[in-house]
Amino acid sequence: MARNTKTNAPAVKITWKEVKRQKFLLFWAAVFVIYGVIFYYLPLGGWIMAFQNYKPKDGFLHSKFVGFDKFIFLFQDDTFLKVLRNTLGMGILNLVSTFIMAIVFAILLNEVRSKIGKKAVQTISYLPHFLSWIIVTGILHDALSTSGIVNEVLMKLNIIDKEVNFFAHPGFFWPIVAFANCWKETGWNAIIYLAAITSIDPCLYEAASIDGAGRWAKIRYITLPGIKPTIMILLLMNVGNVLNAGFEVQYLLGNGLIKSVSDTIDIYVLTWGISQNDYSLGTAAGIFKSVVSIILIVIANYMAKRAGEERLF
Repeated sequence: MARNTKTNAPAVKITWKEVKRQKFLLFWAAVFVIYGVIFYYLPLGGWIMAFQNYKPKDGFLHSKFVGFDKFIFLFQDDTFLKVLRNTLGMGILNLVSTFIMAIVFAILLNEVRSKIGKKAVQTISYLPHFLSWIIVTGILHDALSTSGIVNEVLMKLNIIDKEVNFFAHPGFFWPIVAFANCWKETGWNAIIYLAAITSIDPCLYEAASIDGAGRWAKIRYITLPGIKPTIMILLLMNVGNVLNAGFEVQYLLGNGLIKSVSDTIDIYVLTWGISQNDYSLGTAAGIFKSVVSIILIVIANYMAKRAGEERLF
């Protein structure tokens, strides 16, 4: 029997008999491949709009080709540069806050000794993930309104003298978005870290206890190094999502007073690509976001490789 020279494992010979035996797996694999081609790769043909002065009535074949004019317009447009700044700012803030909070929450939850209490906290922390942004922004709007609970508590504690309209001050908007993302996703994001922690050999903790290590020492020298590969892989994956700062929360909480800090690239695409019927400009902005995301992932992966850490490829 043929063997794989790298792993020294028996090589599987593809025969009609083997195909028939694996027919159900092959069928469902083909279904997902076809689904990916139809919904992920065929739509990429629409990117041609970014290089045309696209008009729906003319279609792809008869619209005027303009080359990189739309991209040049983007980088000369003050509005786009402003939304790019907002997107990067909120994206980095969301990445740092949600990433760190998920790790901290998973470690602290792992230290809870009561199984009932641990399961209760774990279940409660998952629930916000399943709420739509419509509900989350509604809760935030009510809590942070001038007559909301936040203003009432701050006034009761004599921290402020009068109500604060949090949605009228541009400086408050980015922290509000970061808080919303943390509250909604921390519990859900912590699941994979909890799974990684459970894979750590319990004998390491027992040996540390014999040597007199306390909880903080165990976290520092066992838990964190044990989940370090998971942290690095997820960090690399999340770096590519920096420009995916969001759409719903910014669109729903934003208003004319804070528009200068609330608009993101996705809102820009909606405004120009759909509302203004400039599909070419909207497509160009979307392509820019995708290309930058890929570049960020490649750079982060290269830096991880140079540092000898876990990497995606």
